[in-house]
Amino acid sequence: MAAATELFQHLRRFGFTELEAKCLHVLSELGSITGYEIAKRMGISRSNVYAALQKLVEKGFVLESKGEPTLYQTISIDEIADTIEAHFKASIRYVKEHMPKQDAKRTEYFTVDGDAKVLERIRAELGKVKTEALCDLWSEEAKLWSKALNQAVEQGARILVSAVGASDLPGIQVFPHVRDEAWQEGSGRKFSFVLDRNLAIIGTRGGSEPTKAVITEHPAMVELLIHSFFQDVVLHELQQDSGAKLEDRYGRNFKKIIQKYTTATNTELKRRKKR
Repeated sequence: MAAATELFQHLRRFGFTELEAKCLHVLSELGSITGYEIAKRMGISRSNVYAALQKLVEKGFVLESKGEPTLYQTISIDEIADTIEAHFKASIRYVKEHMPKQDAKRTEYFTVDGDAKVLERIRAELGKVKTEALCDLWSEEAKLWSKALNQAVEQGARILVSAVGASDLPGIQVFPHVRDEAWQEGSGRKFSFVLDRNLAIIGTRGGSEPTKAVITEHPAMVELLIHSFFQDVVLHELQQDSGAKLEDRYGRNFKKIIQKYTTATNTELKRRKKR
């Protein structure tokens, strides 16, 4: 019964009513039978069943004899599938040709909530990349989007990834950074993309907060993420050339520089609160 219920749901997605779907199911099981027998089997009024059968005949999915009594028989499942597929393809072509095109940039900030939706939205956007993708990712997210990133490479796009932690992305230029688990505590792992120097995506995943992403074509956000990405690239190159000296002077991940300003800021905030 559960399988039949799921079948009816799928048939309804193709535009059949629930009663039409049930009639098709009965006809597929029993072959040529009368409308009366279908109504009796389903426990539904004959008038409703005959109305549904007539619709199926008009659509070409059911054949109707002209004898007495009138018999009904469904066409083969392959013919039904081919007919539905042809109708859907024709509808898709028409929509593509006649739907108004959106030329304006998406300068508003759009949010996507939920892990599955965020993952799928980013896969879809990566699938549209033409020339370049700048990606700032943790290794977990790099693994999840690795297939979409590789497909973009196969389409001729240049993919650059600034990765926190070890990331296995063969064929893609990766700028690895040492992983510090404290970075993802609380607000989760941050990720960002700049696609074709036009679309910016920034979000978080993991940690105590639900997965969320913001998508925009606003030039300010695009330029900000480009600048941030290439700052990471510069730091990566400097650490490759003079890593030991930099860490000795400025601390790991330039912690001494950061503390120089954040410590003063925190002290000032505490002082103001006491007033």
